[in-house]
Amino acid sequence: MKYLFVHQNFPGQFLHLVTHLRNDPQHEIIFISEPNDNSIQGVRKISYEKPLPNPAIVEEAMDFDLATRRARIVQGICDWLCSMGFVPDIVIGHHGWGELLNINDVWPGVPLLGYFEFYYHDRGVDVGFDPEFIANPGFFARVRAKNAINHLALTNPGHGQTPTRFQHGTYPAWARPGITVLPEGVDLDATRPNPAARRKPFAIGGFRVEPTDTLITYVARDLEPYRGFHTMMRAIPRLQRLRGDLKIILVGGDGVSYGARLPENETWREYLMNEVGHVIDPTRIHFAGHIPYPDFLALLQRSDAHVYLTYPFVLSWSLREALASGCAIVASNTTPLHEFITDRHNGLLVDFPNVAALVDGVAAILEDPALQKKLRRNARAYAEQHLAMDQYLAAYEKLIATVITARQPHPNPPKNSVKKRQVLK
Repeated sequence: MKYLFVHQNFPGQFLHLVTHLRNDPQHEIIFISEPNDNSIQGVRKISYEKPLPNPAIVEEAMDFDLATRRARIVQGICDWLCSMGFVPDIVIGHHGWGELLNINDVWPGVPLLGYFEFYYHDRGVDVGFDPEFIANPGFFARVRAKNAINHLALTNPGHGQTPTRFQHGTYPAWARPGITVLPEGVDLDATRPNPAARRKPFAIGGFRVEPTDTLITYVARDLEPYRGFHTMMRAIPRLQRLRGDLKIILVGGDGVSYGARLPENETWREYLMNEVGHVIDPTRIHFAGHIPYPDFLALLQRSDAHVYLTYPFVLSWSLREALASGCAIVASNTTPLHEFITDRHNGLLVDFPNVAALVDGVAAILEDPALQKKLRRNARAYAEQHLAMDQYLAAYEKLIATVITARQPHPNPPKNSVKKRQVLK
């Protein structure tokens, strides 16, 4: 089969599927993306330059303007591929950046399977969830405008997929029948418990954790309120008072993936260190930044209690990996977590953004070895039952086959595409 993948950050959510498909020499795989250093043997990557924002565009329309320009760029690449005789059996991509919007104009009738990540709401989901950050009413228009790409994608030909019931539920009722919930998987062989990890020294970035130390871990792509970083930071003084052997490693960058930035380029780490840094023992915490994946897995294996906090928003991959690693997890009692964690069975759920509740949850794990053992065992069992990679890939291939079988021939394909195909024949 001929596969065309599209995602601005190669390989994005398609890493495991693409790696699986490339093992079959009968498949031809092309991936359109912005430039980056990632590569997968057997996959041809075609890069395009990211369009720059136009400051003359009204703020509410900036995302849409960028999306339509991306769509034009990707359409041009697809026109070129078509002129070279490439006609995919299916196009698989992410709808979030608009790259898929015009592909049906190049290959009418070719099945398209698009990743729908999140439908934005100006109230009742993530916006306004945290009482500390009250949105300016002028912000609501920007939130609603972000769905322009969603709406075009939902009314274009093709089928959708999303990884959780929570994300599926953010979409309007009329859109949900066209979106399949396809739970994502984890490599359970690479991501697994390692009891020996807590019996030897562990070091990262010059920060050393002894076997006698108690290690609390926190992971996010970026250290920001959407992932409860402010709650975690405010909990650190109390956590350090729990026991003298307690050390904390926080993984994540200083950017902002979601939500608002601080003025004057201040990072949330700097802002919160200014707030609580004077009552924190700096020798017992380490900001690791972004770390190599093997170090990340080793960190989870060494963790004595792992903190995962989030607004009602898209879940991080790190939660699935923490479950597979058999971590004793303290997580926020927010809607996305309810699909993955049952309180006091395979993790503890605590109110967000309640600092005292977070500290109590961590303390419960550290002070009750039987509870900790139970949570670890059940976290891994959950991953084996629900997150197995072979199960995920089989479901993915079944969905691809269904989408291909259900495709409808286009009644009036564009003449330029027909001419290109006829010439190449």
